[in-house]
Amino acid sequence: MDNKEAIIQATMTLIEEKGEHLEEITVRDICKNAGVGLGLVNYHFGSKEKLIEMCVERIINGIVERFQNMREEAKALSSFEKLEYLGNMTLDFLFEHSAVSRISVLTDMQTPKANDNTHRTYAAYLPLVAACRPDWDETTVKRKTFCLITIMQQTFLRYETISKMLDIDLSQRDNRRAFHTQILHDVLEV
Repeated sequence: MDNKEAIIQATMTLIEEKGEHLEEITVRDICKNAGVGLGLVNYHFGSKEKLIEMCVERIINGIVERFQNMREEAKALSSFEKLEYLGNMTLDFLFEHSAVSRISVLTDMQTPKANDNTHRTYAAYLPLVAACRPDWDETTVKRKTFCLITIMQQTFLRYETISKMLDIDLSQRDNRRAFHTQILHDVLEV
């Protein structure tokens, strides 16, 4: 393994260990765990923050790939149930890994890329939305899928405000799932 990949792997391990306390990760810890000199983080990545963003993207990419593979696991479910299941998995991940998720969502919003995590999530949802509403044209399916992903991101990023506004505690899994199901009905018009 080269130095750059060793730094990435060490950082990803520290992200998983620190959980919601990413601010505790230091360049010194990263380099010690990677077995490299202190200057290599800045040399390869420019800053600790850019390194963490890149590692978060890699972590989330793995999760999105698992979401895409979930379709096989849920073959017996209806299209709506599959979409509901995927949405619940997505929201649960966002809330259970809020520090990593916040970095991922905000990075995608600030510096969108062609194949970022938001786009990959959109791509995973698109066929499910189309299957739920085969009567919609392609443009409508794309627009509604975009709306659904945006609502989920906002539900996560602004859950305290939305919880107060709608008088529902979205930090609670059951409330979040009920809210998500209602959003699906609203967006899909079913």
